[in-house]
Amino acid sequence: MDIIPIATHLIDEDKEQPRYQFDDEALQELMNSIGELGLLSPIKVRKTPDGRYKIIYGNRRYKACTALSLPTIPCIVSEATDEMEIYLEQIAENLTRQGFSPIEEAEAFNKLLTDPKFSSSVKYLSSKLGKPENYIKNKLELLKFSPAVRQLISAGTEIKKGRLTEDQVIALKDLPMEYRDSLALIMAEDEMPVTDVKRIARLFKDKEISDATKGKLLFKTGYQLLETWSTYEHNRKERAKSAMPKEEPYIAPPENSVAENGTQAPVPPAAEERSAVDLPRARARVTSETVQLAMPMLSGLAEETPESDEDDEPTSGSFVEDMLNLLLATLPPPGPLSPSDLPELEGIELQQFSRDVDTLIADLEKHLAEWRSVKDMLTVRK
Repeated sequence: MDIIPIATHLIDEDKEQPRYQFDDEALQELMNSIGELGLLSPIKVRKTPDGRYKIIYGNRRYKACTALSLPTIPCIVSEATDEMEIYLEQIAENLTRQGFSPIEEAEAFNKLLTDPKFSSSVKYLSSKLGKPENYIKNKLELLKFSPAVRQLISAGTEIKKGRLTEDQVIALKDLPMEYRDSLALIMAEDEMPVTDVKRIARLFKDKEISDATKGKLLFKTGYQLLETWSTYEHNRKERAKSAMPKEEPYIAPPENSVAENGTQAPVPPAAEERSAVDLPRARARVTSETVQLAMPMLSGLAEETPESDEDDEPTSGSFVEDMLNLLLATLPPPGPLSPSDLPELEGIELQQFSRDVDTLIADLEKHLAEWRSVKDMLTVRK
């Protein structure tokens, strides 16, 4: 295409073009560059019936040139007349430029879909702009928010005080209007990470929490809301755990147990599953609830075990023996753990997980000491 210089006073901005936000600092940098090197990239214009020229793209370069009082600007003159094609070209050009905000994109897409002059569709825009349909739909979701929230949304993923990223806002888009905008402003003020915004959003989506309570929560800061979510999640899990039916642990009978008539007592199906051959499979079916049921019963094991004389016959149904059988049937076999097995947690959840690990280690060490005591007592009896 030919590049021709056109008198600056004959060029007009397109007031309906998609991009209208321009950063003053970036504009000053562009002016400095043009002042030193000249305009390296021409702007694109189209001729109007009155003999003037209207910008298709290059508004920021035009502003810089006029601020520098340049008499002419290098231009590419387009022969395009179709409004749809011109607007699509403006969007496509701005998508490649820094500073084209998510809200400007959303408003441009919405204009193409709702303006009778265009009456386009998401599928058509996707094919013309090379963007997935979900990309366009997510941008349109930003328009649910009030102008006060929209003006805080900026491009990029960096969390800044008083600003909102698109990911932060999208996490709140499905909330009712009475919570959505207020929470967005709180998230901007407190610089809340996207993962924490999603957790807080789940709190306000929970139907078990009354609207009155949710309204009071809006007076909290972002970090106070995160603490409320953590407490609520903990309490919810505890309620669910206590509501679960507790299964009676199976205690295997002694091998030499006989029925009253002198015959071998029948072995129930559950006992067969816990035979020596099938023990690994039985262990594999163990759940955390089963282990939690068994562990408290071991507390004070060494103290509760009655002392006996060396000549006493060991009873087949002693407490220690019953608990030993229970543990052998319930504790899962040890296995190697690697960093890839760790859950992906952050913030309060990671701290809680670390505390749970410390608690488990402390409990296991106590139980190990008790069983070593049992072993020592057996050695004395020998």
